[in-house]
Amino acid sequence: MNELLSCEALTKCYQKDKTALENVDLHIGFGRIVGLLGPNGSGKGTQGAIVQKKFGVPHIETGVIFRQNISKKTPLGEKAKAFIDRGELVPDDITIPMILNRLKEDDAKKGWLLDGFPRNLAQAEALWDALQKENIKLDIVIEIDLDRETAKKRIMGRRLCKMDNNHPNNIYIDAIKPAEKNGKIVCRVCGCEELATRADDQDAAAIDKRHGIYYDTKTVTLAAVNYFKERTKVIVVDGRAGVKEVSEDLMKKLG
Repeated sequence: MNELLSCEALTKCYQKDKTALENVDLHIGFGRIVGLLGPNGSGKGTQGAIVQKKFGVPHIETGVIFRQNISKKTPLGEKAKAFIDRGELVPDDITIPMILNRLKEDDAKKGWLLDGFPRNLAQAEALWDALQKENIKLDIVIEIDLDRETAKKRIMGRRLCKMDNNHPNNIYIDAIKPAEKNGKIVCRVCGCEELATRADDQDAAAIDKRHGIYYDTKTVTLAAVNYFKERTKVIVVDGRAGVKEVSEDLMKKLG
């Protein structure tokens, strides 16, 4: 059941001879259903956490779904594991049923936030068709719009605190720039003097390759965004601003 309330041919009368409603069909869904897309470096994960907290809906990511199905040894999980063990991408005809199963769980009945999927036009088409068949409505798609060069700088500007990797530090984002102490940058949260970088964050060629996939408007991720624009509400927020400004803009547009 994908609806909170469903009534058909509803009629309501009052004062014996007055009719308020006559033969009305009423369908009320469980809540706000949201998809979230944005390039690496756009702050997508941060904004996803804010949306999750605001609306109290689960933040659903395909990587987590894969791990859960594999650990539970579900039939779909066993199929996915075979592809992953060979270093191959899991096909959509395995991924999408996993996603649908997750969306039907109890905690997702009042809404959900699907992060990072689909990644291309074919996946968008397949996901949309699957949702329609299951009578699951995709209410809103959020696109965090950020130019490619800024996104790349933000990735390469990440700094990891040795004391706690969850302490946000980025040399290219004013709101979370590391502090300075004796001419050296230190963690802005705890003052730790050991800040490191992830190897993949400094691999410019790898970043360009990932962004090449996202910014493709013909067959890949931006093509998927454009596909949704023709079918449901797409909210676009400017990712160049700070975390607070982006979240305020997003909350305003979500209403």
